[in-house]
Amino acid sequence: MEIHAESGHRLGAANPYREEPADLRLIGPALGAWGGAAAALNSPANAAIWSVAGCLAVAGVLMAPVLRRVLAGWMSGAGLRGVRERVREEGGRHVGAVGESDAAVGGGGVWRCRGAVAGVLVCAAAGIVAGGLHAAEVRRGPLPELAREFGQATVELAVRGDPRPTRSAGWGGASVAVDAEVERVLGPGGRAERVHTPVLVIAPASWRGLLPSTRVRVTARLAPGDGKIAALLRAPNGPPRITGPPTVMQRWAGGLRDGLREAAEGLAPDARALLPGLVVGDTSGVTPELRAAFESTDLMHVMAVSGSNFAIMLALLIGSPGKALLAERGGLAPRLGISLRATALLGGVLALAFVVVCRPEPSVLRAAACGLVTLLAIGTGRRRSLIPALAAAVLLLVLYAPELARSYGFLLSVLATGALLTIAPGWAAALRGRGVPARLAEMLGAAGAAQAVCAPVVAVFAARVSLVAVPCNLLAEPAVALATVAGFAALVVAPVAMPLAESLAWSAGWPTGWIASVARTGAALPGAESGWPGGWRGGALLAVVTGVAVLVARRLPRYPWAAAVLALIVLLAVMRPAPLARIVTGWPPPGWSYAMCDVGQGDATVLAAGEGTAVVIDTGPEALPVDRCLHELGVNRIPLLLLTHFHADHVGGLAGVLRGRSVGLIETTGFAEPPDQAAFVWRTAAADGVPVVPATYGERRTLGGLSWEVLWPPPAPGPVPDGPNDASVTLLVRTAAGLTLLLPGDLEPRSQRRLLRRNPGLARVDVLKVAHHGSAHQDPALLGVVRPRLALISVGRANRYGHPAPGTIAVLRAWGAAVLRTDTDGAIAVTGAGEGLRAVPRGRDP
Repeated sequence: MEIHAESGHRLGAANPYREEPADLRLIGPALGAWGGAAAALNSPANAAIWSVAGCLAVAGVLMAPVLRRVLAGWMSGAGLRGVRERVREEGGRHVGAVGESDAAVGGGGVWRCRGAVAGVLVCAAAGIVAGGLHAAEVRRGPLPELAREFGQATVELAVRGDPRPTRSAGWGGASVAVDAEVERVLGPGGRAERVHTPVLVIAPASWRGLLPSTRVRVTARLAPGDGKIAALLRAPNGPPRITGPPTVMQRWAGGLRDGLREAAEGLAPDARALLPGLVVGDTSGVTPELRAAFESTDLMHVMAVSGSNFAIMLALLIGSPGKALLAERGGLAPRLGISLRATALLGGVLALAFVVVCRPEPSVLRAAACGLVTLLAIGTGRRRSLIPALAAAVLLLVLYAPELARSYGFLLSVLATGALLTIAPGWAAALRGRGVPARLAEMLGAAGAAQAVCAPVVAVFAARVSLVAVPCNLLAEPAVALATVAGFAALVVAPVAMPLAESLAWSAGWPTGWIASVARTGAALPGAESGWPGGWRGGALLAVVTGVAVLVARRLPRYPWAAAVLALIVLLAVMRPAPLARIVTGWPPPGWSYAMCDVGQGDATVLAAGEGTAVVIDTGPEALPVDRCLHELGVNRIPLLLLTHFHADHVGGLAGVLRGRSVGLIETTGFAEPPDQAAFVWRTAAADGVPVVPATYGERRTLGGLSWEVLWPPPAPGPVPDGPNDASVTLLVRTAAGLTLLLPGDLEPRSQRRLLRRNPGLARVDVLKVAHHGSAHQDPALLGVVRPRLALISVGRANRYGHPAPGTIAVLRAWGAAVLRTDTDGAIAVTGAGEGLRAVPRGRDP
């Protein structure tokens, strides 16, 4: 009884499941290897060599006494026993130096500290070597030099990942990005140089069906890489020239993936696109709009393959953690009479199949490693033992694939897993202590811990904070297991019984559709995400704010009124009612007549036509930004939506304009190019029952104090446009207050000159929406005729086109225009007329 009493545990000292203190010894070596690999990836070879030598030298100095004793013991001929005696003697001598009372702590601690530091330095050296070798492969061979010169090369490469679309919604998937490794660079006379150079290939859609391990010969134009790859290759149009088929294993895996896609064909669009991503990481069918919704709600870990997928399948086999060693353990294994050893073997086979089917890429290997960590949890029921397992997984993965050391996704995965193992159990216990049901407490603890740890990293790279991440994760989490299990069943059954696979996919479609609905609904909320300072300073600031918030949250239950007020503030920040937002932010200003939304590299502008009513011109490239802009403006009825032309940066956000609003008519240009984007518009409009008609040259309309005339394109027969830009519908707008606006879409100089000739009465205007995002392609004569007082440019930050051109801005200012642009000023509203005309920028989020 004394032993039981002293143990402090109801089961006494003999409790076999009692937790031991967390073993943190592998964390230092893992971080050392991670940091070494990250530093070496962008370091010169000489710096890497000297760093390795320095790490090993310091480690050698720290462990020199032990190494001397080891060598002496070995040379004495006493074998391993002699080595142990010498080491024990050395340790005892140092222990004696600190005094008998501190022997166990002082001397032992000194040697443990020395050994720990030496281990970190050795692993850091190993990481530097791995990262340096990877960097050497990136720099080796002729491709890096050819890329710097934007040259051309004929290469033979091996596909390393599934081709993925590169264009936004409405673009039609005109090109794909393919991760590959160049194996041979072909020179004149049939001469070939063997290399192992990682590259990224931008290829036509005909490459879409290529499987990993397929070998292709291509003559491509090169551009410099970003350090992780040696070059960017732009493949010519046409089908790829295949020189080697994929391996048998990849063909088998590809067949399974194709079977799952076929089984999901009859599902609703969102479920059809999302289910393969949930099960095997195949996101090729996910639209940019749906992806943006998942990003806004921090649900991207659900869309991509992660350790949780593997954990769900293992839980189906073994049951819940903590029971794996007991006779009453859960899962299918005990019900089928499978022993523990056979169960462990089955778990390993399942891990191998998971890696093969989901492709043995670094991201999938990371997911498998995290899943194996969860397997250890299921097998032992001891969470603390998982910390060294996670550290070991990080160490091995970084040494195997050093490019992961600079991977944003890898960092988030490790942080989230670490938070689930360390912070989440304590938070869940605290919630249970306050009366929260156990299952809900675990879900809240896991979602809150993962968000608290990962949010600062997201802020570093994305400069945003999601305000709906935790509730969206809570709502989506119960459906993930159902969708994953049914989806995996459909994957396995599809090759032998497609009707059954379709039934299983139909079952998975319901929870998958729910997850997509949660993401879309959460992302559609006006305050779903908020801007935040980017970079490491912004991340550090958010970490501090998160820490303060956690401390405040611990004390809130003592002050229920304060908790209610804070909850109301958060709710208002997420919902952002337009009247309240106008009071708080001062935008949009009262009496606005024209607004330019901040939609990135694209166009979306709004003409006020009465209370809650507006004419909208173009939609920007994505649905969420234009939807939020219209919400801020209080627009819920759109009698006319004008799409100036069919480029994706003007029509891609169509669904965002249609969402929750009454749209009467869509007018477009009569030049239906590119055809994929035109088809996208017609298909999306038809789904909402909105008619689409072409705008007619000379057409005049009035609405709610607005009047406008279509100045371009000219009637047929007329000059054939050189492209979609030159077919942009151009409006001359007048308001009841006397404000005049010229809205020329993306007209190029040639069509601008023709516009001027066809409309000789065109005169000075108050506001000019500068054509083509302020590019250098402007007709000075047109700018001189209209001489706007306000020149507004819709343009994305740090865009790759160099918009707006400094020369264009200089010309506009020379004619007396005040120039505002969305990349620096945010959304812009125009108020007043005559002497009272002014532009009110909303200001960019930090």
